[in-house]
Amino acid sequence: MLNNALEEASVVDYQVDVAVVGSGPCGVTLANLLGRQGVRTVVVDREPDVVDHPRAVAVDDESLRSFQAAGLAPAVLADCIQNAPIRYYNSRGKQLAHVRPSGQPYGWPRRNLFFQPLMEATLRTGLERFDQVELLTGTEVTDLRQHADRVELTAKSDNGEVHISAAFVVGADGGRSFVREAAGLALVGATAPSKWLVVDVSDDTLDAPFSAVYCDPDRPAMTIPLPYGYRRFEFKLLPDESEDDIVRDDSVDRLVRRFYTDRPMPKILRRRVYWHHSRTADRFQNRRVFVAGDAAHLQPPFFGQGMNSGIRDATNLAWKLAAVTSGRADRSLLDSYDAERRGHAETMVSFATRLGGYYQPRNRATEVIRDALFRGVQLIPGAREYILQMKYKPTPRYTDGVVVDGHTRDVSSQVGRLFGQPFVQTTNGERCKLDDAVGSAIAVLGLTADPVEHLAPQNMRRLDALGARLFHVTPPRTARRFGFAEPTDVDGHPTPTTILYDIDGAFRDMLLARKADEVLILRPDRYVAAACRADELDRVVGRFAALLDGGQHG
Repeated sequence: MLNNALEEASVVDYQVDVAVVGSGPCGVTLANLLGRQGVRTVVVDREPDVVDHPRAVAVDDESLRSFQAAGLAPAVLADCIQNAPIRYYNSRGKQLAHVRPSGQPYGWPRRNLFFQPLMEATLRTGLERFDQVELLTGTEVTDLRQHADRVELTAKSDNGEVHISAAFVVGADGGRSFVREAAGLALVGATAPSKWLVVDVSDDTLDAPFSAVYCDPDRPAMTIPLPYGYRRFEFKLLPDESEDDIVRDDSVDRLVRRFYTDRPMPKILRRRVYWHHSRTADRFQNRRVFVAGDAAHLQPPFFGQGMNSGIRDATNLAWKLAAVTSGRADRSLLDSYDAERRGHAETMVSFATRLGGYYQPRNRATEVIRDALFRGVQLIPGAREYILQMKYKPTPRYTDGVVVDGHTRDVSSQVGRLFGQPFVQTTNGERCKLDDAVGSAIAVLGLTADPVEHLAPQNMRRLDALGARLFHVTPPRTARRFGFAEPTDVDGHPTPTTILYDIDGAFRDMLLARKADEVLILRPDRYVAAACRADELDRVVGRFAALLDGGQHG
């Protein structure tokens, strides 16, 4: 339910499970995911409407998978340029690389370009589906106080004061986060001394349907096509250029015009100067308060992963908050958020910072060496595919947290990694993505047999208490040839298992590569919590359940 302004001057009280401060992509994604789980949520933002400042422009396949979980992926993707390539040029205008990802390992295009105000509007509209979710815009949080069993927030708006009592609070309120400061969490890292001018234009006439990065030692720049005739430009400020001078009309016109020498100039919509930060919070949690998105980590925009990292935070935290507030899991489960997310956030910040060094070599000699390296790497077939498909993007692998045997030395282990999303077929013949077939619950996938056959009654009850669902993934020809029969136990009684058909052979290929991974346990965020032989399943389920219930029954 949306409430874009408190309509009556008064003191309004809210009693909720989760209060989210900040309604940018991270905060509203979290609220949508919580809404789908039935969690009572209030979202508070000091801005009266969607901010139109130049910000994120790229959304990856992991984020789209999160939007899929929120029931919003098709609506978001409808406003995106899909499978957008990137070209890199040196200072002489020679193309160094053309990255054009085509694979969809997580079920969605890997690189997509969007116009943030449109995306945010779509995500906010998604909140209208939930009676238990409230959005309060034009409302600024001014006080935060933690207690043993709740967090109290005080906020103000033009129409009165708001009091919020929440079991948990998530600060998704940006780099200058009030929540982070109030919770005593500190940003560590550095801010680059350089500044960048970001310009958004409309009515674009440039014939360049790809992102372009100009890796110049003097003034690196980039241009990014956006949907509906918008385009983004970014230029590094030179040492003798002031922020006030560079945003003047004549300066902006001079920088942009060189791309339109033989065609009409676009309309300049916005211009703004940014510092590039490489900073991460020293902790992502203080008791009942959490930080996510830019409130937790800031990275240069060179890899387009700032917003996407925040969506990962929201996806990781949402299922844990839902499990705890519903009573399915112990509060200690929430401690795994910092353990799982902070390390990867630091990795992404470091990676984006290093990538910026390639965009601006120190001098011409360094540029020559870099260009030679680019050319050499692309002559190697495996390395070329590595670049083309963006496989260089650091992906999370959780070793601590809600994983069983996460510290394995087996580098090919799927445990702690985001599981792929192949297509499957249901018993009624519907072909669909895996996540749509298994839903939002914990999923136990038996690849060689019905998981029920290997579970003791005690662990069946524990899985039921966690809301888990059981699946038997089987080759499609088995059912076609022999007919479909409901799974039954040794006494002939129907089991709770759902049959899914491996319509494209993806699970078959997984078993061929890793014969011991006969059963997979997928978390609601679709990370692999455990992988084991079928005869080990009962023991592994016991260990997995103990991670969620705080060992109360372990």
